[in-house]
Amino acid sequence: MYVRSSGGKDARPVLFLHGGGVAGWMWEPTMERLPAGLRLIVPDLPGHDRSSAERYVSHDQTVSELASVVERETERPVTVVGFSLGAQLAILLAASRPDLVERVAVVSAQAKPTRAPALTLGLLSASAPLAKRQWFAKLQATALFIPAPLMSDYLRTSAHISRETLLTTVSENIRFTEPPGWAMFPGAALILAGTGERGFMKKSALSLNESLPGSELEIVDGCGHGIPLQRPDWFAQRLRSWLAP
Repeated sequence: MYVRSSGGKDARPVLFLHGGGVAGWMWEPTMERLPAGLRLIVPDLPGHDRSSAERYVSHDQTVSELASVVERETERPVTVVGFSLGAQLAILLAASRPDLVERVAVVSAQAKPTRAPALTLGLLSASAPLAKRQWFAKLQATALFIPAPLMSDYLRTSAHISRETLLTTVSENIRFTEPPGWAMFPGAALILAGTGERGFMKKSALSLNESLPGSELEIVDGCGHGIPLQRPDWFAQRLRSWLAP
């Protein structure tokens, strides 16, 4: 798995996990607004961009790989910030390896399984070749709030993502439920969703909050499924205040 890191190994570590169909570059607007002195760890998840040669097998295998990344990149427990697909992985990492995770920010995580997943996957399989068409990718970029400076990164990532990765990640995503260990995570947790997201996404955020005593829930006004890119100033400031001692 390709991993980009910056900052000293003894600095406070933050692991950023991107959503499906994008890559580590989606965190650029966030990272450039964070204070200096952090160790930033930013992987491209299997099947995505610079990790496109690695097959996305499952959430569980990816979490196992991420645990190895954390152990290699820092000697301290990390703050994990995950968006969408990456938010599900953040939940699983916090639940299964609380020894590695100090706190977790869960942004737009689906935790309520989609009805009729076979129908969703069938439609995705039929439309998968369109992801490599630039006109279609640009339409998707608009829906994901990709800013102009990151458009070339999105088009590159979209062009190289395989049909297998699309189907596997979406299958894992739409069947995801919160793991038993989530309710016992001892660290701090921040759960965010946008007011403009689908109802099941807001219900997922509420369920995650209710399952973990002491977690913070915020439904962000004026946002859809793309808070870090749609409102980068607000999101970075929210992280800064949440990370403050």
